[in-house]
Amino acid sequence: MIDHLGITVFDFGVSKAFYDKAMAPLGASLLYMVPQEYTGGAKVGGYGRDRPVFWLHQGKDKPKDRQHVAFTARSRAEVDAFHAAAIAAGGKDNGGPGLRPHYHANYYGAFVFDPDGNNVEAVCHASE
Repeated sequence: MIDHLGITVFDFGVSKAFYDKAMAPLGASLLYMVPQEYTGGAKVGGYGRDRPVFWLHQGKDKPKDRQHVAFTARSRAEVDAFHAAAIAAGGKDNGGPGLRPHYHANYYGAFVFDPDGNNVEAVCHASE
């Protein structure tokens, strides 16, 4: 249902460094930077596996609203690797890898806060 979405970040370079590392275990990377002539000078880049679906937009101020974004992992091992990579990239733990049966029996997820305090998750819905 959602084609793509974006969040505002304060320091594009810091956020890019974080997401470059955190997205790699999920098979995603920065695929496109919008030319700044179309963004009013702001840095805007899109991440994805085969097309940009998650966008970072450089704002002028530290974002006041915190967002929650969940990325699909293809396996539980990808969730584990995402969490480890995100923590190594400076993310703050918000719930390590594990089952969350209060959502459903096979909900396996991990949560971290990104540099702007957004709650970023990787989740696998498949059974082990």
